[in-house]
Amino acid sequence: MLFSRALVTGGAGFLGSHLCDALVALGENVTVLDNLSSGKRQNIRDALKSKKIKFILGDCKNSRDVRKAVSEADVVYHFAANPEVRLSLADPATSFRENIYATHVLLEAIRKSDVNRIVFASTSTVYGDAKVVPTPEDYAPMEPISVYGASKLASEALITAYCQTYYKTAIVLRLANIVGPRSEHGVISDFVKKLKANSRRLEILGDGHQKKSYLHVEDCISATLTASEITTQGEVLNVGSTDQLEVAGIAEIVTHEMGLDNVCF
Repeated sequence: MLFSRALVTGGAGFLGSHLCDALVALGENVTVLDNLSSGKRQNIRDALKSKKIKFILGDCKNSRDVRKAVSEADVVYHFAANPEVRLSLADPATSFRENIYATHVLLEAIRKSDVNRIVFASTSTVYGDAKVVPTPEDYAPMEPISVYGASKLASEALITAYCQTYYKTAIVLRLANIVGPRSEHGVISDFVKKLKANSRRLEILGDGHQKKSYLHVEDCISATLTASEITTQGEVLNVGSTDQLEVAGIAEIVTHEMGLDNVCF
């Protein structure tokens, strides 16, 4: 690794906690900044047994919390965000505050610090309904169809602009649908919750033929660590798999793994 001191914002969340586990295993000194609004301290329970990790209960929208966390880092992995896409429909202001404004506060601290690079967890939803699949990083025009996707795209723009202006390195990772332990969002989690409530019937939104790319969290973290060592400025990378699964197929996998038979879709 190129760095010895890493800050992980949202480090107690699904992706962030797995990243913290990996960084600690590599011998990195890790600072976690998380307000525990969606993350959980138990997600980093094992990592916290190490003397290499420090947890700060704080908010990326609070400049004091951010300055404290950034002061102890050489690289920032910005994984903090409101992860609920559907919330952005009912409450778009939350996506603005938690995703765009929080990124601005973080960047203001970074530009005044010794941090020389930021690795940002963006999303494939920035492309909107892309007409080219698999979608290349230079696809245009990017037209997000959710406020969440738009907030991530706006954060990308802020990060690349700040880093170009203040001579920092920006690495943007557009993540596909990441699955694995500790995940509490997305179609798999929704299906599990619905089936626990009613094991005889599973509601599938849409016609079930919607296709998405999925990637296991361990592969996502491996890609993140590899990308963090890139030395070129303003790198944007898709992180996903080349195959796709239909939602109906996922429903069949989930019901099978839960040991349920004769579920009505």
